[in-house]
Amino acid sequence: MSLQLDMSGKVVLVTGGTRGVGDGIVEVFLRAGAQVEICGRGAPHSSRAADGEQAYFSRADVRDPEQVERWIEEVVDRRGRIDVAVNNAGGAPFADFASASPRFHRKVTDLNFLAPVFVCRAVFPVMDAQEDGGVVLNISSISARRPSPGSAVYGAAKAALESLTATLAVEWAPRVRVNAISCGLVATPGSSDHYGDAEQTARVAATIPRGVFARPGDIGAACVMLASPLAAHVTGAVLNVDGGGEWPAFLQHTPNTGVLAAHTRTMNLDAQGEPPHA
Repeated sequence: MSLQLDMSGKVVLVTGGTRGVGDGIVEVFLRAGAQVEICGRGAPHSSRAADGEQAYFSRADVRDPEQVERWIEEVVDRRGRIDVAVNNAGGAPFADFASASPRFHRKVTDLNFLAPVFVCRAVFPVMDAQEDGGVVLNISSISARRPSPGSAVYGAAKAALESLTATLAVEWAPRVRVNAISCGLVATPGSSDHYGDAEQTARVAATIPRGVFARPGDIGAACVMLASPLAAHVTGAVLNVDGGGEWPAFLQHTPNTGVLAAHTRTMNLDAQGEPPHA
């Protein structure tokens, strides 16, 4: 039995949809037939297309509420509606909390929390006026619910985003559904900056129960599912897309050590040092 999600006729916004995880989200929505609008401060690194369709790019800084409102107005003028908004723009470079400047912490908070706030605020009147409402999806992180040394404010901002998700789901019910996706480690062109070369990346992947990093398309598939009628009764939820999270550290120091060791031994690394992806 096959199940194909059809997003034909749906208008989907993806912030930061020009690279990495955002690029994967855009690709999956295009494959599902959606009309996709993306924004960013720089032009896309690639041109995703499906059946002749490609995402429409607008230059906008989502940390600026006036630019966000202008972008939303332009999309409505162009498309006539907005069905799904994916707050994907985010991230933060590694920085020790005590030595990072107040300006740095403010910029991380602006991008990872306030930018989604501005987008949510701008799209709500549009979705609320539509007969079938709309869906907001906030891209969160495993860092929201576990210690995040080196990216403390990023983790805190994502925790705030998950709290916002739960609250807006109640405030905006029943017309607008609001959910979040908690991403684990994702393989992107910039992964090596965080995890090192192929051998080091493989060792990091071994800490994930599934033994592999997510691909950007895995996050995109979760977004399409939550935006579809299959998730019509799902709102205020946080969906974990993390391959099982992380192996508990205590397993390295107990009689169950063999469980973790066996998992690591049975991973078949490919030529690039990554386990095969099912």
